[in-house]
Amino acid sequence: MKLLGIGSRIDHPEYGKGVVTNVSSKHYWVTFLENGLETIDLDADFDVIEGVEDEVDSVSFFDVERSLVKILEKWSDTHEKVAIADKWKGGKLILEPDDGTANKEMPIETFFHKIVMVRDRIRVMEQKINSSKNLDDQEKVDLQQYITRIYGSLTSFNVLFKTKSDHFVGERGKG
Repeated sequence: MKLLGIGSRIDHPEYGKGVVTNVSSKHYWVTFLENGLETIDLDADFDVIEGVEDEVDSVSFFDVERSLVKILEKWSDTHEKVAIADKWKGGKLILEPDDGTANKEMPIETFFHKIVMVRDRIRVMEQKINSSKNLDDQEKVDLQQYITRIYGSLTSFNVLFKTKSDHFVGERGKG
């Protein structure tokens, strides 16, 4: 079976004459002169008045969306959604200076979001180091050790994460 492209003209026994306006993996979307837009199976019974080739967009919206998500995950500095532990939701972070000046308050979710952004940016830096063609293997190992120490310095914030798999892991946790 040869696929018709967008712009092909057909004559359907039930709907009459029409033009193929879209092609999916299972259907033609055809705008018929008398009956408007209808979807018909690719193997439906109809006569081809004029076939157009190589004008088929057979990529589904799902495929496009999945590809876009993969691209964004690879090249952006934000990745998966990370949940804050339930006990911190709606809470606030209060920084109280010892010199009598005013306290600084912020929603704990704002602080948590900043911690997650730091973690995601460290991960992107780690990926860039590992894929770098300008660094030799020893330089990559040295930089990776610094990143591991950075993660170790941030383990105090693990209390904010809902899921243990989202925690920072330093040198002791790697072995």
